[in-house]
Amino acid sequence: MPVDRMIRLWSMAALFAAALAVSGCSTSIADLPGVGVPGDAPARPKEAGGYLPVHDLPPERDEAVIKPAEQAKIEAELLAARDRQASSATSAKTGAK
Repeated sequence: MPVDRMIRLWSMAALFAAALAVSGCSTSIADLPGVGVPGDAPARPKEAGGYLPVHDLPPERDEAVIKPAEQAKIEAELLAARDRQASSATSAKTGAK
């Protein structure tokens, strides 16, 4: 048997043995009794639940999240910042020429 073929055979055997060793770790540790689970933890359901309730919306709020006066103040500040940025951008263009 040539040396290259023997090396390839041993390499394949080592790879196969490593694959078998790693496949033994495929069981979930969380499923093992008493491993990594606190004593007061609730029992896991046998079957996974259905889909998450993505269309269940929270109830409508009674009052606005931001008061209208505060919202107007924030909008005015944002508009002023936008105008300052636009004016500094145009002065930078004219100054760069």
